Order: sequence, then C-alpha cells, then structure tokens
Amino acid sequence: MRVVDIREKSVDLSRYSDPKIPSGGLTTSIVAVVTDAVRGGKPIVGYGFSSIGRFAQGGLIRERFAPRLLKAGDVGPRDAWTAMMAGEKPGGHGERCVAVGTLDMALWDAAAKIADLPLHALLRQEFGASRSTPAVPAYASGGYLYPQDDLARLAGEMKAFKAAGYRRAKIKIGATTLERDLERIDLAATFFDPGCLAVDAMNSYDRRKGPEAAAALAARHLMWFEDVCDPLDFETQTEIATAYDRPIASGEALFSAAEAKLLDRHGGLCRNRDILLFDPVHCYGLPGYLQIVEALEQRGWPRSAFWPHGGHLFCLHVASALGLGGVEVNPASFLPFGGLADGAGPVDGKLAPPDAPGIGFELKTDLARLFATL
Repeated sequence: MRVVDIREKSVDLSRYSDPKIPSGGLTTSIVAVVTDAVRGGKPIVGYGFSSIGRFAQGGLIRERFAPRLLKAGDVGPRDAWTAMMAGEKPGGHGERCVAVGTLDMALWDAAAKIADLPLHALLRQEFGASRSTPAVPAYASGGYLYPQDDLARLAGEMKAFKAAGYRRAKIKIGATTLERDLERIDLAATFFDPGCLAVDAMNSYDRRKGPEAAAALAARHLMWFEDVCDPLDFETQTEIATAYDRPIASGEALFSAAEAKLLDRHGGLCRNRDILLFDPVHCYGLPGYLQIVEALEQRGWPRSAFWPHGGHLFCLHVASALGLGGVEVNPASFLPFGGLADGAGPVDGKLAPPDAPGIGFELKTDLARLFATL
C-alpha cells in the first residue's frame, strides 16, 4: 500500500464516564491514514490513536513522522515503521514512541482492511502465534478516585463491571490516604472472587511509603499490585517486590526493548509470577512491542506474563494474535476509545476481538463517528 494522505487532530480524554469530572487535561491524537488502495470506489483508510494515559502527539506526527510515511512509497506496516524511524537516534523514548505508535496502529488497520481480514487474523499470518481460540482473559479497568461520592460511585462501577460479565477488575490507588485506599479495595473486592481484583498505584509511591502500602496490601490477596513507584526507580521496586509475595505488575511507562531489559535485570521481578504491562502503542507500535516480547522471551519470560496496557480494541487483537496472557478493557473510562465493539462482552471471563476487517473501529458507533470527523 502507498500512503497518500495523513490527517491528525487532538481530542480530549476523560478518566470518568462523566467527562465533566476534572481529569487532568488528558488528550490523545486521532489519525486517519489514507491509502492508494480502493474498494467500492473509495480509498481504504486506516485509523489510529495514541492509546490512553499520555497526551496528543500532533507536533511530532505532523512535523516528523507523517512526512516520512508520505515519502516511503509502496510499503507494508513493517517497512513503513522502518521508514518512520529512519535517522532516529537511540534513546529519547518519552514522546516520539507514542507518535510512531499512533501511526503504526492506523497502518495495521489499513493493511488488515486491504487484506480483508480482522487484524488478529493478519497478525497470525505474519507472526505465527498458535492459539486455538482468539478469546483471551480480560479484566475491567477503572476505579479512579471520584472527587465526590467516591465509595458509592466506585460500588456502582464495580457492580456494572460484574453485570457486564467481567470476572476480574482493577482500581486505582495512591491518590488518597492509605486508609481510604484500603476501604476502597475492600469495597471493590466484594464484587469479585478472591484474587480477582488488581490495584494500580499509578507510580505514586516512594521508598518511604511504598513498603508501608505493600505490607497493608499483602493480606488482601490481590490479582496484582501495579506501577508501585517511579518506573525507573528500580531500587525501590526491587525492595517492594522482595517483601511483597504476591504478583507485581510493571512496564506500562517503559517504551523500548532496552528499557524492558533494564526492568528485567534490575526491577526485582519474578519471571514465573509477575506481570508485564507494556503498551503496544506507546512502545513504538507493534514492531517495537514485538522487540520487547522477543527480548524478554529470550530471558525466560512466558508470553502469559504479558497483559498489554491500553484497554481498547487494538490491544485486544494483539493479545489474541500473539497468545498473550490477557488484556485490559476500559468499559467506562477514556470514552469513546475504551471498551469494545457495540454489543460485545466477555464470555466466561474472556474476550474475542471483532471479526470485521481491520481493527473493527467501525463497529463502535461513538468511536467511528469521531474518526469520521477526520
């Protein structure tokens, strides 16, 4: 395929189903990659966005990476990725990786549409994963601290997750007192079986507060304790991981294979217990994510340890195709990007990606409407 036009704009994101609740000014970039392939008299277009939890990447996309794509000629997604990375120096992963990943998502969407395949099927052809069924374990993610009526709203959110068929969930901690966090955890845990609730500290603890939190959480038999401290504070993470005998989850805020190797070497993680949360979009897209998977597999990590961050359809396709451990879903957060295709839901705690050509954004009415503005 040849990329003939690229359109991008920034849109606001909210952590809450009610976007009027302040959410820290989060944004994301949406992109449309127009190809020279035509079907039904119209060009095939791939759509992408900058995942969630970081910020829009319009400047880098427009000034640096889109021009390289437009000059690349007839390419597949992996060659297009090489063209985007031409001349880039090692290091500097904080923002450019997200810009590249945004365009990479759209390129894979377009390539799968051109092949008339759902993305997970195309990726199986490309990378040879052998899963007997496309369904993967899933958990519902949310549970952000509400500024008002927090416990009642948290209970309503967890109740809705369970009613939708989710058997696992994750809530956020670290934004209030430990005492209040424990109250929130105990409330959320009543909706799920033991060991099926995870917590995400959003990198909020330091060497003083982290061990105290870990000691309080140890008796609650959580699914995992996520992002306990600064993502590069391997010393603090190692101290906590050594004392905390339940699974630790890490990697969401690391973006390259080099950083992944540092995490494995210095982060105190156990390969047969802990969870890896790298985000395929934030890690320079699928080619960069595959570099991380391959590097850590060589170091003894099983693919079942990978549960990609993001909570959207692209990650569901990737987890299914690569045979990963499971996937995050944001049913009520970061709308319209979080969640699933209209009417879709978990079966026996698992999710299968859409079978429509591409990623299936067109099956999510609110998101399709937003992409159409491009």
